[in-house]
Amino acid sequence: MKLVRTICIGTLAAFLAAGVLVAGLIWADRAFPPPLQAAASVSTEVADRDGRLLRAFATRDGLWRLRTRAADVDPQFLKMLIAYEDRRFDEHAGVDPVALGRAALQLVANGRIISGGSTISMQVARLIEPRRERSITAKLIQIARAIQIERRLGKAEILDLYLTLAPYGGNLEGVRAASLAYFGKEPRRLSVAEAALLVALPQLPERRRPDRHPATAEAARHRVLERMQTAGVLDTSEIARADTSAVPTRRAQLPALAAHLAEAARKKDPTAERHATTLNADIQQRLETVALHASAKLDPKVSLALMMADAETGEILAEVGAADYFDASRSGWIDMTRQSRSPGSTLKPFIYGLAFEEGLVAQETIVEDRPADFFGYRPKNFDMTYQGDVSIRQALQLSLNVPAVRLLDALGPTKLMARLRRAEVTPRLPTAEAPGLAIALGGVGLSLKDLVQLYAGLANREKPVRLGDGIRDLPGAIDSPPLFEPVAAWNVADVLSAVLPPLGSPKSGIAYKTGTSYGYRDAWSVGYDGRYVIGVWIGRPDNAAIPGISGYATAAPVLFEAFAKSGVAGTSLPPAPRGAVRITQAELPISQRRFSMQPNGLVSASGREKPPQIVYPPEGAHVELGAAPDGSALPLILKLQAGRAPFRWLANGKPLAEPTRRRTSDWTPEGSGYSTLTVIDAVGRAASVGIFIRSP
Repeated sequence: MKLVRTICIGTLAAFLAAGVLVAGLIWADRAFPPPLQAAASVSTEVADRDGRLLRAFATRDGLWRLRTRAADVDPQFLKMLIAYEDRRFDEHAGVDPVALGRAALQLVANGRIISGGSTISMQVARLIEPRRERSITAKLIQIARAIQIERRLGKAEILDLYLTLAPYGGNLEGVRAASLAYFGKEPRRLSVAEAALLVALPQLPERRRPDRHPATAEAARHRVLERMQTAGVLDTSEIARADTSAVPTRRAQLPALAAHLAEAARKKDPTAERHATTLNADIQQRLETVALHASAKLDPKVSLALMMADAETGEILAEVGAADYFDASRSGWIDMTRQSRSPGSTLKPFIYGLAFEEGLVAQETIVEDRPADFFGYRPKNFDMTYQGDVSIRQALQLSLNVPAVRLLDALGPTKLMARLRRAEVTPRLPTAEAPGLAIALGGVGLSLKDLVQLYAGLANREKPVRLGDGIRDLPGAIDSPPLFEPVAAWNVADVLSAVLPPLGSPKSGIAYKTGTSYGYRDAWSVGYDGRYVIGVWIGRPDNAAIPGISGYATAAPVLFEAFAKSGVAGTSLPPAPRGAVRITQAELPISQRRFSMQPNGLVSASGREKPPQIVYPPEGAHVELGAAPDGSALPLILKLQAGRAPFRWLANGKPLAEPTRRRTSDWTPEGSGYSTLTVIDAVGRAASVGIFIRSP
């Protein structure tokens, strides 16, 4: 009986002791958790539209540590890693008794540590809590930490931590950073030789660095390959091929594209680990190369900026704020795609687009290029010469200043500004100044991004688009009418696409315009094909003059090279829309054969104000109306010139609407048949046309 009591007491004491021990272990586990937060410090990444790395920023302690998950890595590498480091990784709870037993026997037999018996979980414990000494005490702490980690994380999470934290020499940590530095690629597709080297390096990362100790690295790789044959992971032929592969002997720089946009992304959200952009890494790389080569031909203090956007979506595909971010002589740290500068003549196509849309001119309308005085404003051409009578087409292609100012005077600078705002671009005017005729020649402030957004509206006939900032401010269609009616937009593109390319540049079918700001401070060139828009700016960041600079000779060659090297450009300009035709000067209506408006008024050469004239539809026209999606007839656009606003339109004697100051209106006929359209201006002068309407 006494024996039974003793056994019972002993058993109870054992249970109590075990309970106390378990409670103590639980308390210790909670009181001293593993420092998993150490793994939270990773490099900030900026990625392109497809998730490819554009640029990474080192951690605060100077490490290149890129977040890596098993899904980011070649499956073959993972098989080799587990076979080499921890064959029973999926089975144990942080500690492999078999591996530890083998390590203990080796220690007894050799008097020193031969292999540590570490599991991947134990290595993660060592990486998040580094210890210099290699001792039994350190190993016991690793074991305890590994068990703690296994209690908190799943196997996949533990493997991800290893892939992120494993050392690869110098300041490289993690498989992605090592693969990018040694092989110049992401670790998603690794050769057998590459995978074996990445498995071998973390054991002795400094001694096995291939860029410093290639022979040691090659020997370590060979040992990994031999182990893979023993483990049945690789066959003999694969190992033989991998053994003959050269070990990389240099460490490449990690991707460092789009420096300015990457900095902007980090400033916009400093806490984010990864920033997505709309850029395309391939296009960005190519255009940065174009910019670097072009800048080598410029004065050491001259900077260059490039931007490429998709006119359909508004997405910025490439953005080069300066050819070299670290070039102090060119102030390379300044993002010149966002700086406001004088756009020179690059706004002229928008003046002509308005004039085409208003019916003031056609391509072959004659306009004067002679000295003119617009109440004290006397514009001169870039070469200080005058061409006399020229066609509108020639005036735009030659970028003549006086004809552009004549048209803007007739249209009104305010109307041009309002049209630019339709594309959500607001040119910056001098303080307290109203829009004036100098806008035609660059008398406002615009950035390269503004110009690319405006030209995207020219390229996209359906709608203007917003470029966004390339980061979080998303691009897309703007809720407004098209920048110009399709026929007007086609006329502009038709004229600009026929401008000869600069000397030495191949014909590429793009529509483009150049500009040079006053005082030779900025050279511009902006062009578009059927899908993409590219803009180029060249100048000094300090806004100093650059003698001899010009948009055509300096910026346009870069534009054509950028289109040629982009790898995606080359889409044909869209075909002519319905109603767009090239008409000879002799075939034009009399009112469009010559643009006779004089500065500051709609007056004739004799000085008397001209009566209104209906320029569209012309007398006797047969007009076939299009159909809307619901089957109803689309309205007919009415255009007039001259006369004094406001104007009242009548159809068959019936007023159409309230008087308007616009020279473009629309009318929806009630059906097919002949109709008479009449317009009456503010002083009672009238003009009429008879037309035949065919409704759908």
